Amino acid sequence: MIKYKNPLLALLLLLVAAVPVLAQGKLDAYERKMYVQGNDSLPYRILYPRGFSPTKKYPLVLVLHGAGERGNNNEAQLAYGADRFLNEQDKYPAIVVFPQCPKNSYWSNVNIVTDKSGKRTFNFQKGGKPTAAMQSLLGLLKQLRGSGYVDKDRVYIGGLSMGGMGTFELLRRKPTIFAAAFPICGGGAPETAGKFAKKVEEMWVFHGEVDSVVPVQHSKVMAEAIEAKGGDVKLTIYPGVDHNSWDYAFKEPELLQWLFSHEK
Repeated sequence: MIKYKNPLLALLLLLVAAVPVLAQGKLDAYERKMYVQGNDSLPYRILYPRGFSPTKKYPLVLVLHGAGERGNNNEAQLAYGADRFLNEQDKYPAIVVFPQCPKNSYWSNVNIVTDKSGKRTFNFQKGGKPTAAMQSLLGLLKQLRGSGYVDKDRVYIGGLSMGGMGTFELLRRKPTIFAAAFPICGGGAPETAGKFAKKVEEMWVFHGEVDSVVPVQHSKVMAEAIEAKGGDVKLTIYPGVDHNSWDYAFKEPELLQWLFSHEK
C-alpha cells in the first residue's frame, strides 16, 4: 500500500482518480442496447427522457461518433456530446441515441488515401451501397421511428469527423426524415447536396480553421453547395482550432435550443 505523507495531496489524488468513474457513472443513464438484423449488429446507447412514457411522442436525436471511438464496447461513442444532452435533458426532453460503428467499418462511403507524409485525401462517393455500419444504422433508424413514441416531425442527426461524414451521407440517403442536422469537422460529396438541401429545415456545419486531419474545405464546399441548392445552412469555423472542433461545437450555448426549434 502506498502512503502519502501529505494528507492534502492524498485527498487530491483520490479525487482526481475518482473523476472518470463518476463521469462514466453519470453516463450510465444512457442504456445499453444492441440492434440485430440477420448477421449484422450495432451496439448503441440510448437516453430516454425522465418520466418516459411509451404512449407519448418525443424528439429523436442520432449522434455519430468519429473513427477513434469505433469498436464493440458500447461505451467509447459517449466520449463527446453525451454529457451535453444529459445535462439539459430536463430542458429538452428527447430520445438521444449514440450508436457505435464496428472497428472494421465506416459510417460513410469515402475512399481515404494516405500519402507518404501521412496526409490524407478524402474522396467522397456520390452513391453506391451503404457500408455495413450505415446499413445497420438505417435499420436502427427505421426501428426507432416505428416504435410509436418518436415524433417523426422532430428527428435530428449530427456527428463529428467520421460521424460528420456519416451525417451528410444519411441526409443524402434519407432526405425527408430529418428536421435539422449538425455535421462537425466532416465532409461529403457536394454534388449530392441537391437531394436534401430544401428538405432539411436547417443545417449547422462546424469545423476548425486549421484542421490537420479533415481539411476545413470539405465543410466549406458542402455549405456552399447546400446554399446554392436553396438550403438553409449556417457555417461556423473556429479560428486556430485543429481537428477537435467538437469540443467547441458541443459547447455552443444555442446548439440545443437551435436543434429542437426545428420540425418538419
